[in-house]
Amino acid sequence: MNENDITHEIIGAAIEVHRLLGPGLLESEECLSLELELRNLKVEMQKPIPVVYKDVKLECGYRIDLLVESRIVVELKSIEAFAPIHEAIILTNRTAASGVCQTAKTSRTKHC
Repeated sequence: MNENDITHEIIGAAIEVHRLLGPGLLESEECLSLELELRNLKVEMQKPIPVVYKDVKLECGYRIDLLVESRIVVELKSIEAFAPIHEAIILTNRTAASGVCQTAKTSRTKHC
């Protein structure tokens, strides 16, 4: 399955969860994870990603909400409207998670 196919399944699953639960439910992460697993996708929830700060590796500097098929990062947010700050958050998250998809199959991140 390629990235476009996986993304298509993720969007379909998110729409299904939203349809059944409505917007903003905090438990939607668990439900989305289950919905993706029902679609035969491998899902890791709250995957810790180390961050290096001043040459010190912080094991739990960042957590990915969902990592799907070891290559697609899903961050869940409930917001009323998309604002410029959200673009900055996305870019920061992408930077923090860079490399996780390439190394997910060959290494393990120590859980805190």
